[in-house]
Amino acid sequence: MKDLSLLHIALIYLAVINVVTFFMYGIDKWIAKKSKWRISEATLLLLAVIGGSIGAWLGMKVWHHKTLHKKFRYSVPAIIIIHLALIGYFLYR
Repeated sequence: MKDLSLLHIALIYLAVINVVTFFMYGIDKWIAKKSKWRISEATLLLLAVIGGSIGAWLGMKVWHHKTLHKKFRYSVPAIIIIHLALIGYFLYR
């Protein structure tokens, strides 16, 4: 029962962080068009690292944001692979 509640919390966390990350990419794209302050690249990548990698990838695709930056084009898919490997490890250990 304890593992189930931890899994439930983890799934909620992943859902929330991915939605937040997706919209942060969209907000940064909108701000970029307005030539105002920006969300730092470090913050956008950190959101991907702490669990928002799918949201980051979808944000890049939907908003067409950061798709030409090699740092994002290669690191976000790499982070997704690492996250999937970690999920697989914890689910099947």
